[in-house]
Amino acid sequence: MPTRRAVTGRSREPRARFAEELRLLRTARGHSLRQLGDRLGWDWSLFGKMEKGETVGGPEVVQALDTHYGTPGLLLALWELAVSDQTQFRERYRRYMALEAEAVSMWHFAVGVLPGVLQTEAYAREVLAAGRLTGEEIEAQVKARLTRRDLLEGEGGPHFRCILSETVLRTGLRDGAAWREQLKHLLEMAARPHVVVQVLPHSAGAHSLSSTDVMFLRVAEGRTVAYVESASHGNLIEASRQVEELQQLYDSVRDLASSPGESRQHILRVLEEVPCDPLT
Repeated sequence: MPTRRAVTGRSREPRARFAEELRLLRTARGHSLRQLGDRLGWDWSLFGKMEKGETVGGPEVVQALDTHYGTPGLLLALWELAVSDQTQFRERYRRYMALEAEAVSMWHFAVGVLPGVLQTEAYAREVLAAGRLTGEEIEAQVKARLTRRDLLEGEGGPHFRCILSETVLRTGLRDGAAWREQLKHLLEMAARPHVVVQVLPHSAGAHSLSSTDVMFLRVAEGRTVAYVESASHGNLIEASRQVEELQQLYDSVRDLASSPGESRQHILRVLEEVPCDPLT
């Protein structure tokens, strides 16, 4: 079989290829982003984000672009590939990890699982196993999560604030001893001067981040980025406007959360409810 070779020289990564095609089609017409926005009736900044790969937009705007450029179905097909491609999420997570390592402050909201920087080894292993990881892969992931804990445990670590939905505390491990160990570790971490842990009780009711895990990172130059995660994928957000919108949602949740002192008492009550292993 003959060796495959690149014909166009363009990106083979679906999301990057989609962004590249959008940029090439526009520049070939000699239009600026503002002109494109005026012609199609969308905010020109959206097209700028699409061409940078920060977002892929929605099917309506992509169909409008197909019509505008006279490429019926082509851009929509590339959009479908970009949306469904999973490699983009791994790449964005690698970039997030690099930014996390240099962050000067971090703040997080957890819907159902403790953030990696607060997890014990047993907790990380059970959570990863629930995600159907096995063998060498799960061992590598556990090791990676334990390495992330070093961010908070060493001197000069970043300031870290975490708001935990009460669901996190009510979703224990199958191993009672391991769950007690995790709760004790959480209390120990919350006692550190640069770590703040707050609990969002169920009694707070509906809120703006009910289905969204989000971590904010402020890096050395003062820029803030966000990483939003669901059960199936994550998305690194660097556009300042989108980050600001997420921060406003986070602030509204923080207003509903218990104080750090009240939260510590909440965690202690959960710990006291965990049955101790019988003496043998």
